[in-house]
Formats: sequence, C-alpha cells, structure tokens
Amino acid sequence: MSTTERPVPRWAYVLAHTIPFLTLPSGLWRLGLVFGSSMGMLDDNGNHIYLTGLGGKVYVVSLSIFSELVALTALGLVSRWGEIAPRWIPFIGGRRVHPYAAIVPAVLGSLSLMAIWTYGFRDVFTNDFIPFSSTPWAALMITCYAPLQLWGPALLVLTWAYYRRRVSVPAVAV
Repeated sequence: MSTTERPVPRWAYVLAHTIPFLTLPSGLWRLGLVFGSSMGMLDDNGNHIYLTGLGGKVYVVSLSIFSELVALTALGLVSRWGEIAPRWIPFIGGRRVHPYAAIVPAVLGSLSLMAIWTYGFRDVFTNDFIPFSSTPWAALMITCYAPLQLWGPALLVLTWAYYRRRVSVPAVAV
C-alpha cells in the first residue's frame, strides 16, 4: 500500500480494491458471447442470438476492458497517485492533484453509473426483458450484471472518504 498524505481508512482501501471486481462478472459474461456462446439469449423468433463479425467482437472485448479500466480508477482515491500525478503523465506529472479534480469526476461518474444501471435494470423482472432459452441462463446474466448496481454507490462512498481525507480539516483539540 503506497503512503498517502493522510491515512486511508481500512474500509475505504478494501472498497476501492473491491470496485474492479464489481465489473468483472459482466465482462466475463460478455466474453462468452465473443467465444461463440449465445449465453441463452433468443431473438424475437425464439432462435439463439450469436455475436457475429469481427467488429462486434472487438466492440464487446473493448467494452469489457474499458469497464475494468474505469473501475480501476477508484484505486486513485486511496493511492498516492490520487494526490500526486505520476511523473509519466505529460504536463501534470509530478504535480499535486487538486482534490476537486478527482472529486467532481468521481461524483459525476458515480451518479451516472447509478442512473445507467437503474435504467438498465428497469425491465429485469418483467416480460420486457431480453428473452432467454431458460431461467438458468437469465439468472446467470442477472447474477453477472447485478454487481454493477453497487458500482455507483460504492464509488460515491469512496469519494466521500477521499473528500474527508483530502479536503475537510480535522478538528483541532483545545
């Protein structure tokens, strides 16, 4: 664990390292599509849907990698590189990161994630959901995507801890 200006609460450190694992199951589920499985999804005629074409496969792999990379940025809220920009970054490398340069995007990101996944899960338990060949296939997809519901709130709580550590002034004992 790299040293930070002020100590990171243990729970925040654990939460930051948990966030990338919230996106992992959905990425692995999507990779099943890339490797030729329909993952039980059916079209309107009841036929299995397969991901075809290189473009679609590249998109799905890129989406999975991008999701993981974005989730990994949560580590900056508990790491030294969330306070001092790494030297290899052009123009800002080695400079102090203004707390709000991390807080504002993290809050906007967490609120966006909550909106996206609330909207994305709106039809999960209705007849308007993706048709699947069996209940276990549907349950697998829901199980793999359900952790994404926690990503936004977890990031928001982690951002609050970062704010408390970097911005709020501790009370002075009299």
